[in-house]
Amino acid sequence: MRIKSHWFKAGRQHTPKELAGAVSFTVSRIADNALKNTRQAKFEVAIGPQYFAFLAEFTIFLIQVADRIAYQQLSAEDRHAFTSTLVNRVGDTYAENQSRLQGGELSVCKQRFVDQLNQRAGEYADFDYGADGPSFHFSRYLGFCMEQVMDKQDSFWIIDQMMSIEAPKSVEMLEKTMRDLFESEPRQPVSAE
Repeated sequence: MRIKSHWFKAGRQHTPKELAGAVSFTVSRIADNALKNTRQAKFEVAIGPQYFAFLAEFTIFLIQVADRIAYQQLSAEDRHAFTSTLVNRVGDTYAENQSRLQGGELSVCKQRFVDQLNQRAGEYADFDYGADGPSFHFSRYLGFCMEQVMDKQDSFWIIDQMMSIEAPKSVEMLEKTMRDLFESEPRQPVSAE
C-alpha cells in the first residue's frame, strides 16, 4: 500500500492540527488495508456491525500508536492539539461511513466511537511503546480486542494475525509516515528523466 507522507511546499513549519489532518487520512487507509488483509487471510468479517467493530478497534490501536509517536516529537501542548484533532478527524470519517452504511445519527455514531476510544486509551496506557515500537503487551491487547469482535471459529487465531502480521506492518507504515511528516525540509519532486 502506498501512502503519501511528505510535504511538498517549503517555507513554514506545520501546525499540530495540520499534521493530525495528514495522519488521520493515513490511519483510515491503514485500518482499511488491515481489514482487507485479514479478510484475504480467510478470517470472516461480515459486512455490518462486525465490519465496523473491526475498524473501530484497529483505528483506535493506530491512534494510540500515533499519540505515542507524538509524545516523542511534540511538546505536551502540541501533542494534545495533535491527538485531539486526530481523534476528531478519524471519528468524523468513521461515523460518516457507519451512519451512511448502517443508518443512525452521525453525532451518535461519533460519540460511540469517541467513548470506546477513551475507554481503550485508559487500557492501552498500561503498555509501553519504546524506540522499537509497541511492546508485546501493547500489540497483544489489540489481539485481545479483536478476539471480542470475531466469531468463535476465528477468535483464537485472530490474535496471531494481529500480533504477527497486521500490527507490525501497520505500525511500520504509521511510523514512517509520521517521521516523514515531522521532517522540516520538504521532499524534492522526482524528475522524469
